[in-house]
Amino acid sequence: MWESTGPAVTALGALPSLAATGTLLWAVARPRAAVRQRLGRLARPTTVCAVLSLITSFALPKAGSGSGWKLAETAVLLLLLAMVTRWSPLRELKSALPLTALAVTLWPLPLVAGESFLESIGIATFWLLPVAAAVAAGAYPRRQELRRRSAVAEARSAQRLQLSRDLHDFVAHDISGIVVQAQAARFIAATDPSQAVLALERIEKAGLSALAAMDRTVQMLHGPKAPATEPLPDVSQLRSLIENFTSAGATKAHLDLPPLVTESLSREAGSAAYRIVVEALTNIRRHAPDASRATVAFMPTATTVEIRVTNDRGTRPAPARRRVSRGGLGLPALTEHAQALGGTLSAGPHGDGGWQLTAVLPATLPEETP
Repeated sequence: MWESTGPAVTALGALPSLAATGTLLWAVARPRAAVRQRLGRLARPTTVCAVLSLITSFALPKAGSGSGWKLAETAVLLLLLAMVTRWSPLRELKSALPLTALAVTLWPLPLVAGESFLESIGIATFWLLPVAAAVAAGAYPRRQELRRRSAVAEARSAQRLQLSRDLHDFVAHDISGIVVQAQAARFIAATDPSQAVLALERIEKAGLSALAAMDRTVQMLHGPKAPATEPLPDVSQLRSLIENFTSAGATKAHLDLPPLVTESLSREAGSAAYRIVVEALTNIRRHAPDASRATVAFMPTATTVEIRVTNDRGTRPAPARRRVSRGGLGLPALTEHAQALGGTLSAGPHGDGGWQLTAVLPATLPEETP
């Protein structure tokens, strides 16, 4: 080690301090828009400054001790360490953090070469405390930013899932009704124009319903500050749904809805029940378009409401091209929704070639007054 403290050696001892200060100014002395980009590239210059500090600490231990260069250098390195921890990519942080921590922790050791090993450990541990504080100062906002980004990503994913459910549950149901009505109108237009006009009126009604559902979906894209839209339909609107379904096709649907069911289901469970019935009717229209009868029955118990949607076998299968084009997202998504509410959902063959969907949703029946 060099023991001289001449001007040249003192200048060499001040080199890490000047380099660290220059690095700091290089990062922050920029227009605000460019500062963050520079801060993200601060790890490598900080690593160079830390290496210079280690070299001068052990090769020129007394060069800057009297003039306070090392203390200034340590302060700037701690500031750089906090900024690197906050802004630098993890792959660059892995090398910059340990070297900078060593530079700050070990710089006093060459000045106390005569001390015992335990005393040297104590000195290094003391200087490790500001290193930990600098790392914590940079790591906390970094962690908060990561949590914020994760929350935003989860919110966007939930919104996309909700949008896909709305499009599938409501818009697809209305569009399938439009297709059925258009096919019927095409065949009866020449022989019975009055029935064709009625079919066109039903097509118009289904189209307006699909547009309303799409408007509600678009409103969701505007974020939490968007103006309030009408609430999602629930079981109170099932009678209108059943009537429209019956008038739109060859299948006659029957609804068995006890009065207590509407009061017993929560707002979320009521919306889920409506979605389940819509999905079941849409599947009947797609896969058994000529089924003669469909039954939608609500059976309440003390703690649940069971929903059964049953249809008999159609005389002919649905066209293969429709079966292939089906998205397949309705029942799996509704099953997850029902399970999230504490219920169940299943579907499968029923009777002689028919189909049945069964869902159980939690409910609380109102107490009867004496």
